Amino acid sequence: MTTANLATVFVVDDDDAMRSSLRWLIESINLKVRTFASALEYLDAFDPDEAGCLVLDVRMPGMSGMELLDRLADYPLTPPTIIITGHGDVPMAVRAIKHGALDFIQKPFNDNELLDRIQQALDADARNRQEMAGLDSLKARYDALTPREREIMDLVVTGMSNKNIATGLDISSRTVEVHRSRIMKKLRVRTLADLVQAGLQLQPRSSGN
Repeated sequence: MTTANLATVFVVDDDDAMRSSLRWLIESINLKVRTFASALEYLDAFDPDEAGCLVLDVRMPGMSGMELLDRLADYPLTPPTIIITGHGDVPMAVRAIKHGALDFIQKPFNDNELLDRIQQALDADARNRQEMAGLDSLKARYDALTPREREIMDLVVTGMSNKNIATGLDISSRTVEVHRSRIMKKLRVRTLADLVQAGLQLQPRSSGN
């Protein structure tokens, strides 16, 4: 297994027998499982910091699987979701994919196929969390820049040359070079391409400064 031991598979299905069957199946490959009889029950217990994936039924009384996905979309990081659906629910499952679900599988399903997709979902969650942690670290380093350094970085990301930046800010090209060097050091990037890439990652944050 490539997934961290702390990851959990969250199963949301109103069918008692299905929940029990899925728990047994998933635990058979030594993965942690938590089951919920309704979308609201899961939502009440949801913790976006808890690693894992979601195995979700589409049709449930009360809040449907689609409605749960819509609620989870408000969070910056949510568990990759596998929709379990009956044959008649395939169009709904496709809509669920468009609403952010990772995959869907039809009933009756092959056990090994479902386990493979769960593992893929857990791996995707691990990657997402690693990327989020990296972005948080990058944002913290960006926050350490001075207002002038942020201004120059934003202009570099737009593709402006040192000379044009210097003219626009009424400073010397040498001063721009010094600022850019300091920016790269603070952001821990080595090349101009890396700096531009970092700026693009931070664009929603930096554009408001």
